[in-house]
Amino acid sequence: MGKLAFAAKVTHVPSMYLSELPGKTNGCRQAAIDGHKEISRRCRELGVDTMVVFDTHWLVNSGFHINANDHFKGIYTSHELPHFIRDMEYEYYGNPELADMIASYAVKKKVRALSHRIPSLALEYGTLVPMRYMNSDNKFKVVSISAFCTSHDLEDSRALGAAVTEAIQEYDGTVAILASGSLSHRFAYDRIAEKCFDAYTREFDHQVDLQVVEMWKKGQWPEFCSMLGDYAASCFGEGGMHDTAMLLGALGGENYKGKVEFVTELFASSGTGQVNAIFPVA
Repeated sequence: MGKLAFAAKVTHVPSMYLSELPGKTNGCRQAAIDGHKEISRRCRELGVDTMVVFDTHWLVNSGFHINANDHFKGIYTSHELPHFIRDMEYEYYGNPELADMIASYAVKKKVRALSHRIPSLALEYGTLVPMRYMNSDNKFKVVSISAFCTSHDLEDSRALGAAVTEAIQEYDGTVAILASGSLSHRFAYDRIAEKCFDAYTREFDHQVDLQVVEMWKKGQWPEFCSMLGDYAASCFGEGGMHDTAMLLGALGGENYKGKVEFVTELFASSGTGQVNAIFPVA
């Protein structure tokens, strides 16, 4: 019988990659990188063998999709932000068995989910950035799930998250789940982009994010679950916040009792709100 040992909401801002490079942005996202490394440390202590990532940079227009490849290798440049991430080398190993199991359990819940073993189906940077700092030594296998869902219902994403937990219980191993995406996501308008490198686009988003952080710290899950759709719409939640719906679906939704620990406190990046937040697993 498998075990869900760890769960978190994590940032994947591409400025983390810039933070490594020489120049004026060197070190600018060290706190976020340190948060990823702390998550990696805890997963190693827990004996995690696979990380399942709900990736809000994997855009899909129909169905829910799971990357079931057994090996990922390449050189990644972001089409969206090539001045932030370019020529980033990566190599990771997948977990086709678990990916297929997740799809099977999701289908049983009437969710249109498919797992794919297509060698040319590469990883997106919502997976690649966290893995760069958590998994540089290939300690963990990787399963990436699409979470930029353009025509989907949040209830189906919650059901998919519940299916992930059910699949893990059947799987013979120990798993972590990561919701890879921001809180608010009103990206800075281009004319003010440089001014917003470390700032919010709108103070409204900042204030709502602060309130959400407090709700998570206090464990106010019935209230948060009831407002998730409005929060995603009003604050331009990344990928419609389907990653967050999946995470909460995996943990029990409004019945979840955990109080969140922030290993990287709320910070602004290019107009958006970002955290690294650990959701205790019972």
